[in-house]
Amino acid sequence: MKAFSDRLVKEVKLTDERAQKLATTVAADVRFLTKQEKGEISDASPVPLKARLNELQSFQGWMEQANAIKGNPFVSRAQVITQNYICFVYLPESCFRVLAKACPTGSAAKKCAKFLTNNPVRAFRNAVAHSNWTYREDFAAIVYWARKGNEANEPLERFEVTQDDLSFW
Repeated sequence: MKAFSDRLVKEVKLTDERAQKLATTVAADVRFLTKQEKGEISDASPVPLKARLNELQSFQGWMEQANAIKGNPFVSRAQVITQNYICFVYLPESCFRVLAKACPTGSAAKKCAKFLTNNPVRAFRNAVAHSNWTYREDFAAIVYWARKGNEANEPLERFEVTQDDLSFW
């Protein structure tokens, strides 16, 4: 995450120290939650945490297999679809929203969880979930359509997200 430390400071509003040690800091934030708060996280979903972990481990295995296959456009596209679903639909719904509620104000875990569940990430998540996306003609970005606000009657607007942004998110 050190490669993203400047963006973590600017966009997520972390201190430089927290940005440099993000995984350690978030792990500590979660580790120091009370037993009751951890129970609320576990109880927030009918799917057991162990099943969620198994799904993420399977996803990691798929990504390793897909990365080993070079130059196959079918595998590349399947990888993009799977990665976008897991990162922008599955994780926010299964993890980030409940962490944002459980973690203390000002904690790195809460700041990251809120960033990953608010716009512009949320708008991209909605576009993925509702099939409102495609590849840019040169495949250097994903084009997606989303509403700028929360009103259902707002028109969809066109946005683009690059691989750099997706990697950061």
